[in-house]
Amino acid sequence: MNTTIKQKGQKWLQWAVQNPKKFFTYSMIFLSVSFIGSLIQGIFFPSDTTFKIRPPVLYSKSKMSQNPPLNNDKEMEKIVNELKTLKVKRDQNSLTKEDSLRIDYLFNQYQKLKNGH
Repeated sequence: MNTTIKQKGQKWLQWAVQNPKKFFTYSMIFLSVSFIGSLIQGIFFPSDTTFKIRPPVLYSKSKMSQNPPLNNDKEMEKIVNELKTLKVKRDQNSLTKEDSLRIDYLFNQYQKLKNGH
């Protein structure tokens, strides 16, 4: 099966090398008919979904862009209050690993709210 396909391919290639003008002419006719066919299909039979690519989340409406600045201030106050309670815990030397992770998370959230991201 594979050998016959290879032999036919070699025959076509030899024919193309021996008859370059005919090969070029047939190729251009095929490409022109394909192009015209795709134009006709696009004009008279358009696909239902013209735009399949979804934009990245960065450019879509996110939760941050919907929050007004007043809401951001309230969130920042909550974060500051929780950080103050964790500071008291730190002063008493009773911080746990989870508390440290929570501090990092709260600090990152505070920075995001502050910078408006």
